[in-house]
Amino acid sequence: MIPFLDLAAAYRELRTEIDAAIHRVLDSGWYILGSEVDAFEAEWAAYCEADHAVGLANGLDALILALRALDIGAGDEVIVPSNTYIATWLAVTAVGARPVPVEPDPATHNIDPARIAAAITPATRALLPVHLYGQPADLDPILALARQHSLSVIEDAAQAHGACYKGRRIGAHGDVVCWSFYPGKNLGALGDGGAVTTNRADLADRIRVLRNYGSRVKYVNELQGVNSRLDPIQAAVLQAKLPHLDAWNDRRRAIAGAYAEGLRDSGLILPHVPDWAEPVWHLYVVRSPDRDGLQKRLAGAGVGSLIHYPIPPHMQEAYADLSLAPDALPLARDLAGEVFSLPMGPQLPPADAVQVIDAVRAAV
Repeated sequence: MIPFLDLAAAYRELRTEIDAAIHRVLDSGWYILGSEVDAFEAEWAAYCEADHAVGLANGLDALILALRALDIGAGDEVIVPSNTYIATWLAVTAVGARPVPVEPDPATHNIDPARIAAAITPATRALLPVHLYGQPADLDPILALARQHSLSVIEDAAQAHGACYKGRRIGAHGDVVCWSFYPGKNLGALGDGGAVTTNRADLADRIRVLRNYGSRVKYVNELQGVNSRLDPIQAAVLQAKLPHLDAWNDRRRAIAGAYAEGLRDSGLILPHVPDWAEPVWHLYVVRSPDRDGLQKRLAGAGVGSLIHYPIPPHMQEAYADLSLAPDALPLARDLAGEVFSLPMGPQLPPADAVQVIDAVRAAV
């Protein structure tokens, strides 16, 4: 069996460094925030070519606190992709704002900048592009629209650790960039974790206060904050993994290259990479009208796969109140019925990638 992703293999590869990092925290006796979180924040900001990083409890909190730091709430609208994981939408509604979905570019599956202008209204406060599957969204036209309409840009980079847009790392193109360190991410913790990066000192400072009960001095609460602090153990684990991230992303690129070559004439619709994008292949997503049949045949051949994502947000019961029919966003609906993700990860042996290619060609 070739699993979709082997998280234990990543731990085994770095067992010595990870175990040492965890024991360092345990021996310190400091288990909330502190020097481990400070050190990771500094390293993550530098890696992302950003001035500031703030560690948080998870990626959803990163999005929510970014929105709150920008004073976005009830009565406001935030433009979001129609094709994304539901967390992007959940953050918007969590602060009382309304998500306004925009359809993707069919080639990249990322939000289509050409469709955004038509969705902007007097209530629009922010644009929230997602760097889906580890491939950057087309930021220049998005940022130009934001400047034209005096809007904030919040980037959902939960899948894009190390990705580059026109030669520059994702991390501070917009006002604030939101990260998840969920275990399956390119840079993953051993549990939940998240962060924001930004070049805006005011936003970084406000998010630091919001994450800690609205307090920067104990028992003095200047904002109605929450408890959303990156755990020091997770920060130490992330510090141990960060020096390996570029090499691990290179391994992902090698697997993606093998898939692209081996499946070129298979009949599947393969990922499209624009010239200006340097993806990190968090996922390798292919498309077929016979998706369900292919998945069953691959499972029978011992190859795991997953669907990202089987139900688009506008078709979820959670958003029935928006009264969006499935046909209202046909591109998101159609992608949900046809996409599936092949095994991908830095610990996937090259021989297994060849076996995946053979199994896919046979299944097709």
